Amino acid sequence: MALEAFSTSRPLTLGVELELAIVNTHDYDLTPSAADLLRLMARRKIPGDVKPEMTDSMIELSTGVCTSHDDALAQLTQIRDALVECARLLNVGLSGGGTHPFQDWSERRIFNTPRFHMLSELYGYLSKQFTIFGQHVHVGCPGPDEALVLLHGLSRFIPHFIALSASSPYVQGTDTGFHSARLNSVFAFPLSGRAPFVTTWADFGAFFEKMTRTGVVKSMKDFYWDIRPKPEYGTIEVRVLDTPFTIEKAAALAAYIQCVASWLTRERPFELAEDDYLVYTFNRFQACRFGPDGTFVDPKTGEHRVLRDDILYTMGQIEQHAIELKADDALRYLRSELQRHGNDATWARQTYGRERLLAEVVRQQCLRWSGELAV
Repeated sequence: MALEAFSTSRPLTLGVELELAIVNTHDYDLTPSAADLLRLMARRKIPGDVKPEMTDSMIELSTGVCTSHDDALAQLTQIRDALVECARLLNVGLSGGGTHPFQDWSERRIFNTPRFHMLSELYGYLSKQFTIFGQHVHVGCPGPDEALVLLHGLSRFIPHFIALSASSPYVQGTDTGFHSARLNSVFAFPLSGRAPFVTTWADFGAFFEKMTRTGVVKSMKDFYWDIRPKPEYGTIEVRVLDTPFTIEKAAALAAYIQCVASWLTRERPFELAEDDYLVYTFNRFQACRFGPDGTFVDPKTGEHRVLRDDILYTMGQIEQHAIELKADDALRYLRSELQRHGNDATWARQTYGRERLLAEVVRQQCLRWSGELAV
């Protein structure tokens, strides 16, 4: 199977996808209401789309093409408000967070589509354990070679994105000790992790042809990489973020990625090398386990820094790009979050520390998602 042509898109445009949990309003466990919610949403006119995900207690929303932070936030607000209204008609709640804190994966049901049933047959119990919730951010690229160069440039900042977005400390009623436990489920899948170090579309096509010849891969959807090219959209897709608890944070994270991408493409502050990936897995683990307090190893110098410090340093480097892209409000938002409680995982732990009941944590997550609870 040949690799499809890479579509053209406007550089640095954004697309945001968010996977959400659907919970009942009795004990705030997951509830299989995706089909009913999608039926109601089909009558609503919204930017972007809402569609099913792997199991029937989750959905995925997506914006249209966004040009700026304000545009992304406006689209997310319109979609969120429509979803919340429809959820109330069904007496269910919607929640962000990379994992549901206490759901039992064995009780999940695969959503009834041919692709999801195929994946369930292939991956077995991992399919139901894939009831996890992430944010994906698409960044427009002028061409395929530029997309691959940006992909590898952004890979250096995967720990930053994980630490800022982490919102999944609890799994099946237990504090895992991780800030992002969600990514442990993703790493269980074959063809997860990093993309191969190729920087031209011709070389990537040769790699893709070898993979399809083995029969392991049939399309780009079979790659669960942290960042992957999306040729049909003309984008690269960052896939490591947990779904935040609010649309404000989701929009801010997308804008942060946009600003880093602008800095990388316009200033080229780093020379790409495959050896940069020597510390990739270590840095990624540190971000998942310890969040902003994790260790970041500079892939060029080998220097060890606190991840929080490297994030703040990077924000300083991209500040002018943020001003030009009208994303400076987004950076201020993320700086404030970093200084107050670091990320949503810490907020969830602090809330549980006060309430001593995970169901109450999820209830407050629903209020945060709907915009009724400001923090």
